[in-house]
Amino acid sequence: MERDADNRCRLYLVTPPAFDPEALRRELEAALGGGDVACLQLRLKGASDDAVRRAARALMPLCHARDVAFIVNDRPDLAAALGADGVHVGQEDAGYASARAAMGSAGIVGVTCHDSKHLAYEAAEQGADYVAFGAFFPTATKEPKTRADVELLRDWSMSMTVPCVAIGGITVENCAPLVEAGADFLAVVNGVWGHPAGPEAAVAAFNEIFARVRHAE
Repeated sequence: MERDADNRCRLYLVTPPAFDPEALRRELEAALGGGDVACLQLRLKGASDDAVRRAARALMPLCHARDVAFIVNDRPDLAAALGADGVHVGQEDAGYASARAAMGSAGIVGVTCHDSKHLAYEAAEQGADYVAFGAFFPTATKEPKTRADVELLRDWSMSMTVPCVAIGGITVENCAPLVEAGADFLAVVNGVWGHPAGPEAAVAAFNEIFARVRHAE
């Protein structure tokens, strides 16, 4: 995942913590009708391998038909077996080296770095395709281990070429400062799937902000 050529932020969708695959496929189809989406991360903590496979079979073809990267959370082995575009690993998950070995040189490997530039520098030096910082806002999706400051995005974007993802409680209403500070991608869960006007309207609203609010130079 590379930085946008026009220096615009992009949307990084993450699946809800639990869902019916066919129902979410319909919601995803609506969401992708709302505008540009860079990728979808399949995040099913604690689910069986079969459940992850069923979800991937429902969602990945739709992503690929729309040129949206499909990323699996935590499981490099399943990501490779499913033919996913990439994998996202946390600090307690499979390490970068095993994730890269599973995905190959062409696969996407992203790494959670919480609020730590040190962890992000390590990931970048190893070859991570992006680093993820957060949480920036309170979130009901998971209990965040850290709270990240917006200046972390500004410092990173002005000094490093590896793209950064902002995550944690991000909504249409609160995202503008993260975009201004230099986030290359906004990882969003409930801010899209739980939007009162529906996922299509949410994606359209995010993209309107991305078009209007530019990164700090």
